[in-house]
Amino acid sequence: MFKTYHKYLIQNFLIKFLNISIIFFCLTIILGILEEISFFKNLNANVLYPYFLTILNAPITLFEIFPFIFLLSSQFLFYDLFKKNELNLFKVNGLSNFRIIKILFYVSLVMGIFTVGIFYNFASILKFHYTNIKNDFSDDNKYLAMVTDSGLWIKDEINNTTLIIKSNYIKGNFLQKTIINEFNSNFELIKIIQSEKINIEDKSWIIHNASITQENITKNVDKIILKTNFDQDKINKLFSNISTLNLLELFDLKKDYEKLGYSSDEILIHLLKLFSMPLFYGVLTILSAIIMFNVKARSSLLFHIILGILMSVLIYYMNFVFNSLGNNGKIPIFLSIFFPILFISLISIIGLVRINEK
Repeated sequence: MFKTYHKYLIQNFLIKFLNISIIFFCLTIILGILEEISFFKNLNANVLYPYFLTILNAPITLFEIFPFIFLLSSQFLFYDLFKKNELNLFKVNGLSNFRIIKILFYVSLVMGIFTVGIFYNFASILKFHYTNIKNDFSDDNKYLAMVTDSGLWIKDEINNTTLIIKSNYIKGNFLQKTIINEFNSNFELIKIIQSEKINIEDKSWIIHNASITQENITKNVDKIILKTNFDQDKINKLFSNISTLNLLELFDLKKDYEKLGYSSDEILIHLLKLFSMPLFYGVLTILSAIIMFNVKARSSLLFHIILGILMSVLIYYMNFVFNSLGNNGKIPIFLSIFFPILFISLISIIGLVRINEK
């Protein structure tokens, strides 16, 4: 059972978290509106689109800021406790500094599980709709990521044959300027199909004005049907922003990448990052608390704000560097995700020594 001072501590932490989240959400909305207005200024669209799209995009942006919100929430909680001299009251009731940190750590873990399991999935759905709507207004498909700079590549296996498909780009329901190489089970070339336009609305592709080369003989066909494992929706998911996919879709996407023969490292890194988030939140809460116990209330509120921002920036760049090294294959994927957490954990463990004497 939670005692009264346990509830008081948890309640104040949650209030700090909610208030700081609202502040960052408002900042995200303001900056997002400016960006969307800039995007739509030369387009013939409803004036409400920038505001609607900003609201759709804001939750996923807020999710990316959550680590620093946890850090700041812990920081300002202890700032208030020091100012009101409430730590001595906690000690009288048998609540040591270490126990306070332990409570906040567990609260951060539970909140982290909620934000990843529920909030992230909700935010990714909104991000998916945001991307789809904005892609409708984009002439250059800049919101559809391609596998390589040369275009979209697909490897498909169906009916004991392997299809290697290279297309310059996707426009609507059509692959544009596409070459399809069909191989048998021994990977011997059967034929080559070339077309300027292929309808991929469903898994039975309609190839228009096809040029088919087989056994050194080329013939032109007005229209042929090609059975595949992919349609427009599946291809769009494969090469879209992974932040638009919820957890289940990310696992499906990973399988599809592996099926196509593409590296799934980026998806694995993203999944590991999501699943390690609750622990990361908890470790940041501990780190912030330890720093506050050493700084205490001798400094101004402005100092604490600047300190929190500096800590957030340093941690952000450390994560960015290690994630980039993992994506580029310079270091193992698990190390790219867990080294920053391990590093912060070691600092926190050292800081916990004699924490009750603070």
